[in-house]
Amino acid sequence: MSSATSTSSLPSGLAVLTTFPDVLIIPEIIFGGLVWILVASSRVPAPILQGWVMFVSVFCFVMSTTLLCLYICGAHGDSSSWVTLVFAFVATLVYVIHKIFSLLRWKSS
Repeated sequence: MSSATSTSSLPSGLAVLTTFPDVLIIPEIIFGGLVWILVASSRVPAPILQGWVMFVSVFCFVMSTTLLCLYICGAHGDSSSWVTLVFAFVATLVYVIHKIFSLLRWKSS
């Protein structure tokens, strides 16, 4: 029984800007920055909604920029598992922080 595995290397350096789906990071950064600017300059009836949209747009903008810089610097070392580990850690950390502050808010009410 044989298994078919494909070995594709991750691009690094300026080759990131020439490969699909990595080239989509550039429009993500551009449109993310525009969303960031538009949301920050708009007035909405419920400021909490604007805060959430602003958080999401800034977070995605920063993460896209960080990933682009890491790919260009070649920090991945031609291994794809580090991206899953970075985002799994960040997601877990955010969940923990959310639960702690939700618990504190619940206890104080």
